[in-house]
Amino acid sequence: MLGSAGVGDTSILWRRLDQPGHESARLSLHGARWHLAGTAVFAHAHQPCRLDYLVVCDAAWRTLSGRVAGWVGDETVTLELSVDPAHGWRLNGAARPEVAGCIDLDLNFSPSTNLVPIRRLGLAVGREAAVRAAWLRFPGFTLEPLDQRYRRVDAALYRYESTGGFAAELRVNGEGFVTRYGSFWQAEG
Repeated sequence: MLGSAGVGDTSILWRRLDQPGHESARLSLHGARWHLAGTAVFAHAHQPCRLDYLVVCDAAWRTLSGRVAGWVGDETVTLELSVDPAHGWRLNGAARPEVAGCIDLDLNFSPSTNLVPIRRLGLAVGREAAVRAAWLRFPGFTLEPLDQRYRRVDAALYRYESTGGFAAELRVNGEGFVTRYGSFWQAEG
């Protein structure tokens, strides 16, 4: 189920529950690399936003690179992230030692990137694991470390917690995409 499957591509469409917005993402396997690509269209501070992204992971679900492009209101966004084999991160070419050692990229504006640690960890029901993600915060687009914990409650439910006391239930489908993210996102259809 989660982890190695992957004949063909899989996609999902989400609706924001806390403000106007939608997002669509597609997961595909290109050789030995997973590509998680999507587009989020939403409102922020009464401004229209469109963010296209691509996260590339190796066969073991370790992030190799990321890209975010689009706009927030009238501000253009163009970000390139890269990760070296020692888990050193760069944002637009500049080293980001504060997230050195992180394996996952967490896009603060999207539910899509929860799929990566869910697939990588492959937790059995009742098990939990702590991870430290490189968190791309929205709307400032800074890259910061974020301690997270995933606990698998049942076959389709995880308890997610992160630094600062944030917690949410994550319902997932068989591919590992979140279908319900607390009171923020819900899959359509």
